[in-house]
Amino acid sequence: MYHFFVSPSDIQGHDIYIREDYNHIKNVLRMKPGEVISVSDGVRKDEYRCHIEDYTDTEVHCRLDFIKEADTELPVRVCLFQALAKGDKMEYVIQKAVELGVTEIVPMATKRCVVRLDQKRAAARTERWNTIAEAAAKQSKRLIIPEVKDVMSFKEALLYSQKSDVRMIPYELAEDFGRTREIINGIRDGQSLSIFIGPEGGFAEEEIRQAEEEGISRITLGHRILRTETAAMVVLSWLIYKSER
Repeated sequence: MYHFFVSPSDIQGHDIYIREDYNHIKNVLRMKPGEVISVSDGVRKDEYRCHIEDYTDTEVHCRLDFIKEADTELPVRVCLFQALAKGDKMEYVIQKAVELGVTEIVPMATKRCVVRLDQKRAAARTERWNTIAEAAAKQSKRLIIPEVKDVMSFKEALLYSQKSDVRMIPYELAEDFGRTREIINGIRDGQSLSIFIGPEGGFAEEEIRQAEEEGISRITLGHRILRTETAAMVVLSWLIYKSER
């Protein structure tokens, strides 16, 4: 079943109107009246099951069949702070992180990042990354579209993360897996989390020091050195195992 997002104002009683995906539904998917789809408004924890009633010149008109309280969101809110990665690795991380349940993603420019973006290129990349996040949210039937923020410096990212209840930073020189288990097992439903992932060359020692001075917990991902595009997936998988009901 295909899943789409609409604005809350597009849900009017038993009538639901889809505008943004009009061309995709009508001309690409070639869906016919009567076919069933699911819709979310990005705000409420409800999945609207409906069928296509008809098409106007600009809208897909749907009729509500029933409302299902969906459970596709994690019981914790996760902000992923991902250091800029080269090639298409950043797009891969965003796609998979959205599928695995993050709430928002903050691209970070750290000391050892190979990728350097000027303001214009950063804006274009952010727009592209948000498009990828939306597509991944539709594919995985998320109730929200996680937002990819503008690129932040490491210092800005540290400040932004202060709103989170639990903050952690995987580091290749961290060794105490018992402490890592303790942090993961201590996470409770309803809490907000920040996860900091370094670039291909890892975090600089001074960045780890700054993070720890800010109260961010250093954790280990095991005895193997992971690629930057793998590290976030490991932590998010742990959170799914720990938090899903």
